[in-house]
Amino acid sequence: MKIKILIPVYNDWQSVFKLMEKINLEVSNIESEFSVIIVNDASTESKPEISLKLDNLKNIKIINMKENKGHARCIAAGLKYILEKEEFDYVIPMDGDGEDRPEEIKQLVDNLDHNSNKPVVGERIKRSEGIIFRLCYFLHKIISYTFTGESIKFGNYTCLPKSVVKKMVSEKATWSSFSGSLAKVAKDRASIPSERGIRYFGPSKMSFKNLIIHSLSIISVFKIKVLVRSFFFSIIYLFAINPNISLITLIPILLVIILIFATFIVSAREKLNELNNSLSNISNIDKLI
Repeated sequence: MKIKILIPVYNDWQSVFKLMEKINLEVSNIESEFSVIIVNDASTESKPEISLKLDNLKNIKIINMKENKGHARCIAAGLKYILEKEEFDYVIPMDGDGEDRPEEIKQLVDNLDHNSNKPVVGERIKRSEGIIFRLCYFLHKIISYTFTGESIKFGNYTCLPKSVVKKMVSEKATWSSFSGSLAKVAKDRASIPSERGIRYFGPSKMSFKNLIIHSLSIISVFKIKVLVRSFFFSIIYLFAINPNISLITLIPILLVIILIFATFIVSAREKLNELNNSLSNISNIDKLI
């Protein structure tokens, strides 16, 4: 069984190299062939020359992109590259900063014994971020479920069979949101409990603005559901407050309208033509092994 581990990176080379050492250790007792594909999102910092002993990995490639496209698009381009250029059975996308714990790779792979044709997702049961981030994430989950009906408790850390990779590479939402796209193309999913790890080095690059865009990118995958649910919510709410309609009581309606507009604006990021042409953004490919 050939498994490709897909890691996007932007400047955080120290973390990625530490992650590869941990991956090499964790896959030593798994009877599969592991390779690593790193997508370098046009990093401004040069990759350091470090000698690593990674005996349990078949090969490691670094795909260097010409232009910075962002985390989600890095993963999308990586999936397309693997589908078109590599021989594989499964792909495991994971963050390169240590928050996706390599100790859980075995659980993902073991789950394939009973779910070989399903994607296996790491459902987040515990987060390591600060209380403000966890609160914002909690609000995101509530809003997302309320307006889409989709309970998405996973991120990039998954194990995808080739059939699902094909579907994702053909889905325009993949260019904007990995988890939203996966939730759309694969309703039948297996899962493992996953704890978010602590970043190996430095603070998180996820700003409040990026968190909002990330949240809206997931929600916008289901924009028609958002529109329909918003309509019924507004009707029911207006009926409930009918005797007491005022500028204050109409604030929830205003917020729903803002959410609808924001959802449709962000959905413009879903571009299948850019995903189809993403490999033209490759500058060169380095082979570490």
